[in-house]
Amino acid sequence: MMDFEVARRNMLEGQVRTNDVTDVALQRAIAHIPREKFVPNAKQSLAYAEDNIEIETDRYLMQPRTIGKLLQALEIDRDDLVLDVACGLGYSSAVISRLANVVIAIEDNEKTVKAATSKLASLEIDNVAVVEGNLIEGVANEGPFDVIFINGGIEVVPESLFAQLKEGGRLGAVIMEGECGHAFVFEKLRGGKISKRMIFDAQIPVLRGFERPQSFIF
Repeated sequence: MMDFEVARRNMLEGQVRTNDVTDVALQRAIAHIPREKFVPNAKQSLAYAEDNIEIETDRYLMQPRTIGKLLQALEIDRDDLVLDVACGLGYSSAVISRLANVVIAIEDNEKTVKAATSKLASLEIDNVAVVEGNLIEGVANEGPFDVIFINGGIEVVPESLFAQLKEGGRLGAVIMEGECGHAFVFEKLRGGKISKRMIFDAQIPVLRGFERPQSFIF
């Protein structure tokens, strides 16, 4: 039987710290949360692999390097209110829960919401609320948010999510262009302007509904 504690320690040392994830609080969060609890039972042996893992249709457990570097770039504070978009079975929300004050996680179907809620409760994580809704629309009635984390690839950031950021708030996402992708942090500036900076190269399949609108050719 696989020793998940050893696998988690090896993941932290070999995939996270070696990729310049130096934030101690984030390292502790990643070391504490059992990734194997957030994948289907048949895929638990893959939980610590250096890859994105499909956990259900259109949902992936983001590879350790990517989630570590992107969360570090978002500079989540203990007082922050965070929106976790497309939380899947809740791994990202569990990690963020140890960095932030409150996490609102959103999924678009009841089955996944119930599964994520159950897994988070089993770990006695009580500062995450998982809600059902349209991912693109976010959860406006719970915002504005200090941080929005999009847990999957996207081709374009919906304006509806930028609208839910506080001034000074940050949004993190992997922007895909074909097979290539880059992790970006967007920041909402005074007057509602949005700045962006590329952090590193990353790849993860694009979430349904986050594709770039098709252009018509006449």
